[in-house]
Amino acid sequence: MPKVHFNNKEKVFFSSLKFSVDEYFEKNQLKKTGNGELYLKSAILIPAAIILYCLLLFLKMPPFASVLICGIFGFVLACIGFNIMHDACHGSYSGEKNINDIMGYSLNALGGNAFIWKFKHNIIHHTYPNVDGMDDDIAKSPLIRQCTTQKWLPVHKFQHIYVLLVYAITSMAWVFIMDFNKYFKKKIVSTTLQKMDTKEHFIFWASKFLYLLFYIIIPVYFVGWKHWAVGVRSFNIVMGFTLAIVLQLAHAVEDAKFEHVGSNGSLNIQEEWAIYQVRATANFATKNRIISWFLGGLNFQVEHHLFPKISHVHYRALNGIVKQKCLQYNIAYNEFPTMQKAVASHFKMMKEFGKKPS
Repeated sequence: MPKVHFNNKEKVFFSSLKFSVDEYFEKNQLKKTGNGELYLKSAILIPAAIILYCLLLFLKMPPFASVLICGIFGFVLACIGFNIMHDACHGSYSGEKNINDIMGYSLNALGGNAFIWKFKHNIIHHTYPNVDGMDDDIAKSPLIRQCTTQKWLPVHKFQHIYVLLVYAITSMAWVFIMDFNKYFKKKIVSTTLQKMDTKEHFIFWASKFLYLLFYIIIPVYFVGWKHWAVGVRSFNIVMGFTLAIVLQLAHAVEDAKFEHVGSNGSLNIQEEWAIYQVRATANFATKNRIISWFLGGLNFQVEHHLFPKISHVHYRALNGIVKQKCLQYNIAYNEFPTMQKAVASHFKMMKEFGKKPS
């Protein structure tokens, strides 16, 4: 396993920032976990997904309407991931561990696996974002080159065009390929996967079976193979693209910092962990409350990477505190005023990464 070290001897920036954030919660007598806003989201998104699922099974409708509802269903599932699963798996949905565990299994209902995701995301990605050789979010792929230190292939010249198709199959690849790959190899990039006990093995296989039951067997029984094939593609294209593009806007944009583990298997980052988190991350459309609502505050990605155990419902308030501290310590704060500008920056970077090295 590669060894990556941060210069955390003093942690001046994060110590000062954490003090101010803790002071904010104490002064306003707030818990760092979710509140009524988050629970209202859950009360809207989960029933909405169930209703849409039932409509698709039991209500006869024109093909165009059916495809449209499938697309909306896929978007709602992605929003459940952004808002409910993400907070729960970080332990910030509730102050009660059992509630976090239960709500975290919403990922399993989407086809994924909470145990593997927590290790891949909470431990690896949040510690080493944009570190080539560690971060699974930029793992080497023959289709996509996500940083300049990865091997270049001729096909990458066109990746900024065909990457839309790759993003569209993200959810299907996650459910049927990537989870199984990690499960059987017991490794995420170069890091050994935490050992799964009997309960987690059972949950893994039971969840995959239930996915087949609810997303394939039952729909085929009620609507037939032909309609199911169109429907499953429709909702997965929307869900996959939504998940992929939002996550890419957090790190694969202009000015976001990248690092890579050298041939000797080690990397020394000459700044404290928190400063690296800021420089490897970017915010977008933070003034747009509609986008923030649907994306579970993931457009406040800087705040999330600095305080992953604080619920996203507090990120808007923390945004000003973090910006002020970054200004005080002369740390570049990456932010795009709109989602459109962030998307444009992402595709510009994908085109840049696709160029043949000189």
